[in-house]
Amino acid sequence: MLIPSRHDGFDHPHASEITPRSVYEGRRDMLRWMATGAAGAALASWAGREALAQQVARPGKLATLPGAKSAVAGAIAMDKLTDYKDASTYNNYYEFGVDKADPARNAHTLKTSPWTVEVEGLVNKPRKFAIEDLLKLSPQEERIYRLRCVEGWSMVIPWVGYSLAELIKRVEPQGSAKYVEFVTLADKATMPFVGSRVLDWPYTEGLRLDEAMHPLTLLAFGMYGEVLPNQNGAPVRLVVPWKYGFKSAKSLVKIRFVEKEPGTAWNKAAAQEYGFYSNVNPNVDHPRWSQATERRIGEDGLFAKKRKTLMFNGYEQQVGQLYAGMDLKKNY
Repeated sequence: MLIPSRHDGFDHPHASEITPRSVYEGRRDMLRWMATGAAGAALASWAGREALAQQVARPGKLATLPGAKSAVAGAIAMDKLTDYKDASTYNNYYEFGVDKADPARNAHTLKTSPWTVEVEGLVNKPRKFAIEDLLKLSPQEERIYRLRCVEGWSMVIPWVGYSLAELIKRVEPQGSAKYVEFVTLADKATMPFVGSRVLDWPYTEGLRLDEAMHPLTLLAFGMYGEVLPNQNGAPVRLVVPWKYGFKSAKSLVKIRFVEKEPGTAWNKAAAQEYGFYSNVNPNVDHPRWSQATERRIGEDGLFAKKRKTLMFNGYEQQVGQLYAGMDLKKNY
């Protein structure tokens, strides 16, 4: 953490007026101030402002979508942001190709207007939302989340959106609703790789209802202060920062509330490799590689060291209680 080098919160006399006694008293007052915890609070506040300052510069590629500072605990990671160029050109979005550069090259065919998201299943108020209505449903917030891919790489992205819980509360889930299923667009006319044998289409994902209701679970409409690029899941996607990236379904068209655990795309494709929960966990390896470390995109120099993977991607304090008593090796 950087600490301001000059201003320490105290008014100083000119150097010629400083006496040994005044120096002693100043140090004593500083120690008392630090002992009260005020110093930590001040530094945390300052660091928060520095982190938020990273969001000011926008790429100028797409329409602006500003978001207010979020008060959700854990919503602002202090990590250095990934460059927009990397975040928008190094993607997994198999509907547009299996190579990392394919989505940015091919997703221009995606039509994001008009767009609707249908909410159905075990809810008292099912509804079909136009994207314009979803954008206005709750105030937009800017949140800086770490993104960890199951493949062993990571990014830090400033998203714009609001807690999915804001939508869920409005449709009133019934008591029998235990899970939420997310269905994404699968349009062969605009998504050239839909129909390939890689996955069962459409791409689907799922969360337990309490996971979906957690305030960190984000319904995202933008990133870097602008609307989402097509290759990043326009016009609306899910972001679940403590889970591997494939859990954050892109280009949502349907949200369904169900009683039983829904099948998910990668779990159906390879259940032994991709469990339903898919929480980031350095202690549970993928069958074909370790999850103990990760490569942060943008830190790819010859001598760059891999980072240690954090439990729940660094969000353990916020979400760990969701899995109290669970065997996380069995429920991977």
